[in-house]
Amino acid sequence: MTAKAACADFLHFFRSWISNPLRVAAIAPSGDSLARIMTSEIAALDGPIIELGPGTGVFTRALLARGVSEADLTLIEYGPEFITALQARFPTARVLQMDAAQLAQADIFEGEPVGAVVSGLPLLSMSPRKIASILAGAFTYIRPGGAVYQFTYGPRCPVPRPILDRLGLEAVRIGGTVRNLPPASVYRFSRREPLELSRERFNYRESDPELDAIAAFSNETGG
Repeated sequence: MTAKAACADFLHFFRSWISNPLRVAAIAPSGDSLARIMTSEIAALDGPIIELGPGTGVFTRALLARGVSEADLTLIEYGPEFITALQARFPTARVLQMDAAQLAQADIFEGEPVGAVVSGLPLLSMSPRKIASILAGAFTYIRPGGAVYQFTYGPRCPVPRPILDRLGLEAVRIGGTVRNLPPASVYRFSRREPLELSRERFNYRESDPELDAIAAFSNETGG
């Protein structure tokens, strides 16, 4: 990417943050150092790949550099201000404008063909019920042995332990970098054991008593 394009992406991202800081949650696109860590365990054979919240395409370019075919990418972006640029930059990728919490209902794949999900979503600004819906929806498409990769600016795992337990997932920190604005860590989420996640069970709802209890627990314990 040229310096001019990088500057344009920064300004685009910064304007999006100004207009909706909770949805964008960062003042600048992720850096190349973070992108390399996020995609370090992914290879061409892992396709198809889902990317959540691709924004300006930093992780998308890193996936292509890892040998993943552009045609194997499904980019799911909620922000309308990023859609046109993503479609122009990655013309053979599938670009969908939608809320990642609705993944389970979207039927974007038949069965479980996906090898990995790369997430640039700001989980720290989301409710526990939305986090659970996103992860559960992602794992309805992920084949055995696949994983979700998520970065965070926080000091600990961005998914509360009760949600991991409820979904039968384990979290492992695979790296971090201070060469990012702000510094970030990367986590891999995978199944602890074979578990069928029902798409109906984890439909995103504004009210869920079990997840309300998880939210209260997280607020009391700080994680």
